[in-house]
Amino acid sequence: MRGAEQATERGTERGTGSALRSEILGFALAGAAAYAVDLGLFIWLRGPGGFGPLTAKALSFLAGCTVAYAGNALGTYRGRAPSVSRARQYGIFFAFNVAGAVVQLLCLALSHYLLGLTTPRADVISGAGIGMALATALRFWGTRTFVFGRPGPSPAPPRECAR
Repeated sequence: MRGAEQATERGTERGTGSALRSEILGFALAGAAAYAVDLGLFIWLRGPGGFGPLTAKALSFLAGCTVAYAGNALGTYRGRAPSVSRARQYGIFFAFNVAGAVVQLLCLALSHYLLGLTTPRADVISGAGIGMALATALRFWGTRTFVFGRPGPSPAPPRECAR
């Protein structure tokens, strides 16, 4: 490879790395806003709102998912035109968020019940530490691949038969 070709290839790699860093940062910011809404709303619903714990968590989770979707759709992935309706996109996004919550619960259950690590510290490490890291990776992959993934190439138009 000649020098100019190598420089171009390195520049492309840097551009890709920079784009990925920007995407991760946008995803993290949307997630942080969603977490703040989830936590704040849950606390309010449990306290002054007077809701039970499961109802409060379900409503705050839904609100958090909505904030995360809006942040990603209007921020992180704003340059990607949706290949499906926004409602379908949100449904897929919501499904990946539920899957992430299941991953966190599975990590906690595995640690607590199967491995016998039953201290509060072990529960926090497995559920909010390891579980959150794995769930975030799943959500990021699902969001960038299935929710806001670039649409595939358009099929070629049918050719007319020569007569």
